Amino acid sequence: MRMYQALGTIVVVCLIAISALAQTPSAAPVPCDQNPTYHKLDFWIGEWDVFDFKSGQKDGGNRIEKVLKGCAIVENWTEAMDGSEGKSLFYVQRATGQWKQVWVEESGGMKEKSLQDSYTGEGVRFQGEILHKNGGSHLDRTTLVPLNGGRVRQTIEVSRDAGKTWEVVYDAEYRRRK
Repeated sequence: MRMYQALGTIVVVCLIAISALAQTPSAAPVPCDQNPTYHKLDFWIGEWDVFDFKSGQKDGGNRIEKVLKGCAIVENWTEAMDGSEGKSLFYVQRATGQWKQVWVEESGGMKEKSLQDSYTGEGVRFQGEILHKNGGSHLDRTTLVPLNGGRVRQTIEVSRDAGKTWEVVYDAEYRRRK
């Protein structure tokens, strides 16, 4: 009989412990603005005048801002020549911890890219596959590199041979607005 009482007591204690654990809230995630992962693009945050890297001609303006308590970044591009606009949303995919980018322009163009962990240079590189209406595709990558004096260089390249060769299609220097 005592064995059954002892066993019963053990079962009750275990049930109480399990119940307490089930009611204990799990640790809250670290807020984005306090998580180092969300600071990867901080060097690019700000208001910029953007110039062609070789000719020095002004291409446009860009405002890069943190939103949602630092959990995302919004890029606001305005073309100098015709005032057309494009926007990007940069965010960290929680399941993988990987930065993602979605770019959309008013002409309907769209790109989706992911941060490339294999990039070992200064700055960051995002790369994605751009699908064509005819069923084909090409690779598109953007590299952002901080420069002296608070400037940033942005190089956009495409590859039509699965990454064997790359062609620079845009090369720009970002200069902070005063």
